[in-house]
Amino acid sequence: MRKISCYFFLLFIYSCSSKQQVDLIVHNALVYTIDSNFSIAKSFAVKDGKFIAIGNNEEIRSKYEAKKVIDAHGKAIYPGLIDSHCHFYGYGKGLQELDLVGTMSFDEVIKKVVTYSKTNKSSWIIGRGWDQNDWKIKEYPNKRLLDSLFPNTPVFLDRIDGHAALVNSEALRIARITKDTKIAGGVIEAKHNLLTGILIDNAVELIKNEIPQPTKKEIKNSLLAAEKKCFEVGLTTVDDAGLEKNIIDNIEELQKNSELKIRVYAMLTDNLENRNYYINTIPYKSERLNVCSFKFYADGALGSRGACLLKPYTDKPEEQGFLLFKKEHFDSAATLLLNSKFQMNTHCIGDSAVRVMLHIYNNLKLKNTRWRIEHFQVTTPEDIQLLSELAKKGNIIPSIQPTHATSDIYWAKDRLGNERVKYAYAYKDQLKAVGMVALGTDFPVEAINPMYTFYAAVARKDLKGSPKEGFQMENALSRENTIRGMTIWGAYANFEEKEKGSIEIGKFADFIILDNDIMKCEIDKVPQTKVLSTFVNGENVFSNK
Repeated sequence: MRKISCYFFLLFIYSCSSKQQVDLIVHNALVYTIDSNFSIAKSFAVKDGKFIAIGNNEEIRSKYEAKKVIDAHGKAIYPGLIDSHCHFYGYGKGLQELDLVGTMSFDEVIKKVVTYSKTNKSSWIIGRGWDQNDWKIKEYPNKRLLDSLFPNTPVFLDRIDGHAALVNSEALRIARITKDTKIAGGVIEAKHNLLTGILIDNAVELIKNEIPQPTKKEIKNSLLAAEKKCFEVGLTTVDDAGLEKNIIDNIEELQKNSELKIRVYAMLTDNLENRNYYINTIPYKSERLNVCSFKFYADGALGSRGACLLKPYTDKPEEQGFLLFKKEHFDSAATLLLNSKFQMNTHCIGDSAVRVMLHIYNNLKLKNTRWRIEHFQVTTPEDIQLLSELAKKGNIIPSIQPTHATSDIYWAKDRLGNERVKYAYAYKDQLKAVGMVALGTDFPVEAINPMYTFYAAVARKDLKGSPKEGFQMENALSRENTIRGMTIWGAYANFEEKEKGSIEIGKFADFIILDNDIMKCEIDKVPQTKVLSTFVNGENVFSNK
């Protein structure tokens, strides 16, 4: 009897010691893996920053042991969210500047500028976020008041979409802009032969080129501030739509020093410096940084009437928008990138811009390039058909931002008219044509929270719950397709689907725990959903406790 007892004791000791040591076990969870079958698991194990086992509670706990074990208490877990189009560094930089988002009048803008000026230590006053479409008087402001208040300090106030700005006379003087200055692909507004201070699209760059460059410390502070906000809302990968080499170098340095832990897919700004340095090189790829694409601007924004339309604006028939560069510029760029290993990602808001770029893409012999149309905001049935034909070869992916639809609903019909607006924000049509869409926020143009993306895609409502029945619900996305667009399809658009975007063995252990199950809850509760924890490589980088 004693021998039998010893036998079972030794067997117990052996069975315990035979368990595989891992770094982390999560159990008692509702794990949405977002794999090809949309499987749901209860538990998983993480080792060396990757998922090594996914299953039910019993099989994971019986095979693995870890010093860190998390009981999720039935909470929903999703792969780390991917924002497929945002301005990560610009957002962080804006956190250090004057925030004008949500201002309801030009008077409110002025009050904020005056208050900010009292503590501003920079030689410039820089702010962003105003939107005349939110004001009672929906017209561009004039620089006269800024001139009287700040005759010797340059002021630069970026519109919320970054495609227009208000500046004062001192800023115009520094940039040597006069009423005779000409700019292709932009507007320097003048009324009664006097400059108003409003600059649109390429004209904005004339001022930006004069603003003092940030120091290395300021860049670092901006990146870390943006990362903190991203982790708070469950973003583990950000696709930054337009970066300069020096910012990418700073990102890489901070990541190598383990100071910056978020993953960054960097779209290179279309300029000579980036082309000369990168175009003949192999795209740079590390675990946390992917530099494999160039970002182009075909046109401007609908809100500032810079979007290039096939027919004039309904509410301003004398305007039609414009391409920011001649078609030949995009033709040569596409040919250049086709002979490199870099993607071409093009900002297209208006239906004319969409058509131009689709035909440029179509005229080349593309094969699994995964080139992207960013925004794809206004289109036509003919161009949806062309999109479908291009998608069959793996050549194009729409990268869209659902909150644009719900932000623009109050004035989009005014800009486009009753018929044309039906083919704007046509996300389901694009999904049917391609089989996938990559979803993002475009922050800081829109709010950073991806729960708003989910809500706008599925419910087609803004945060006020408007419109009550949803906006053009024929183009709403299902919950399953929406979460795919925020995870695995976003990874695919970045050529990263084998390493992230789902909870599967061998992939990075990037995941989030939510306080609400967004796949099953009442849809109107989605915007209030909070992230309880965010993990990157199995490391807890944010905890809401």
